[in-house]
Amino acid sequence: MKSASKFEKVAARCWNLLNEGKPFTPIFTVGTMLLFHIGDVASLSFWLNFTISLAITLPLFILFFVYDFPLFLRNYLWIPIVAYLIIGWDWNLGLSLLGVGLYFFFTILFWGTLYYHLRIGTSWLNFTRFWKLVLKNSDSTSGNAQEQLPKVLLLLAYWQYTYSLLATGQQLPIVQFLSFFGGLLVFTFILHRYLFDWKPKVYEEYAKEAEEWKEDRADRVVVIVVDGMRKERFQEAETPFLDSLKAEGTEFSNMETVYPARTVVCFSSMFTGTYPFEHGITSNMVWKLGIKVESIFDSLRKVGKKGRLLGVAHLVDSMGSDVDTFTAVMHNDKADPTIMRKAKHIMKEQDPDLFIVQMIATDQTGHSRGVLYDEYLQKIKEADSLIEDFVQWMKEEGKMENTTLFICADHGQADGIGGHGHLDEGERFVPFIMHGPNIHKGRKIETKYSLVSMASTIAHILGAPFPSHARGPVLEEAFRRKEEHRE
Repeated sequence: MKSASKFEKVAARCWNLLNEGKPFTPIFTVGTMLLFHIGDVASLSFWLNFTISLAITLPLFILFFVYDFPLFLRNYLWIPIVAYLIIGWDWNLGLSLLGVGLYFFFTILFWGTLYYHLRIGTSWLNFTRFWKLVLKNSDSTSGNAQEQLPKVLLLLAYWQYTYSLLATGQQLPIVQFLSFFGGLLVFTFILHRYLFDWKPKVYEEYAKEAEEWKEDRADRVVVIVVDGMRKERFQEAETPFLDSLKAEGTEFSNMETVYPARTVVCFSSMFTGTYPFEHGITSNMVWKLGIKVESIFDSLRKVGKKGRLLGVAHLVDSMGSDVDTFTAVMHNDKADPTIMRKAKHIMKEQDPDLFIVQMIATDQTGHSRGVLYDEYLQKIKEADSLIEDFVQWMKEEGKMENTTLFICADHGQADGIGGHGHLDEGERFVPFIMHGPNIHKGRKIETKYSLVSMASTIAHILGAPFPSHARGPVLEEAFRRKEEHRE
């Protein structure tokens, strides 16, 4: 299996500029404005007026960059547009239609059809479903039509109105502009102060070393992350092997992901034990490479042990050289089988004490085909079979005798294009199973925990110090202990 090339790593970062909602909004708006004025670009006066009007519009760009409007908050974005129309400022219908047309071309045809066909082999007819997903998606990515369109339309209208006043030599209504922006700023602040209330609570203090028990230790930890596996869809899928692991191990039924629930953020949080405000990874778009705190890999090195993570290219942005990458440019039906073959190779050749494997086909199916369709359940079923095959291979190789196994998802997925980040009901809680000789059999833990407990729990099992900023407590309820062996 090919590792991700340098080109793929750079391309993944570039794609995140268009995939993540924050950078997409200004990039798309500027591009649309330039296309609308394509016939004027040879004029010096055009660039002067274009630049000045952009500077005047810049506070709106910054406001929409800072504040997301996911889930039901996006409904409130139409209120500023109504206010704009009531004021009576000019609204260029042609520019608006161009913006809407380009948006649906980008999301439905370029992204939902061409991109997914070339990258993972979806049908050329994927647009016949993808348009429904774009309209339903509630997360703050570029594929959230109900958030992106009102943002873009207001920016274009305001910018074009300012430009037209400059181009015709008219006086700018500075007081009205300041009043409009001030009102929008207050309106946005109030919305996010009083209605944006669904973020998970964080652990305020750093984790304390758990009391040492001999029974908790294992020689190896294997973590298999089924990226984007939505909890209730997992429960509906046909997963006989994972069901057997639940029956023979411990299930955490209220395991919560972190905010925002983006893949690089989640992996960074799971394996540092802390949150984005501390480890520095706040989205899939990583502006400054590398986490700011210690990871579980650093902790293991302190005690002479080794950890490896097998994942997609953009996890390198966070975890650096501790990641073995695989290319994500392959047919989605081949992705997980190929990943698990490489996992066997790494396990055999490197024999790490901690091995983390990211399976991506379920997530990619949710993004390209939606989570409420049979294809998504089929990918979960396939993941179950592949995990069973990998565990059986580990047994045959003699590597499961004293191994603790974690099976989980990094986040769920929402309706629409399988968005994840801002925690609607399909994203927040994830499947989480622990299995091994030191783990309770048939136990179901209903206490709410966070995925940030992963790092301290792994460190506890492998006898390593906690990562420097680990906040998640050890998942002690999973361990099977005997009073007479207490140290």
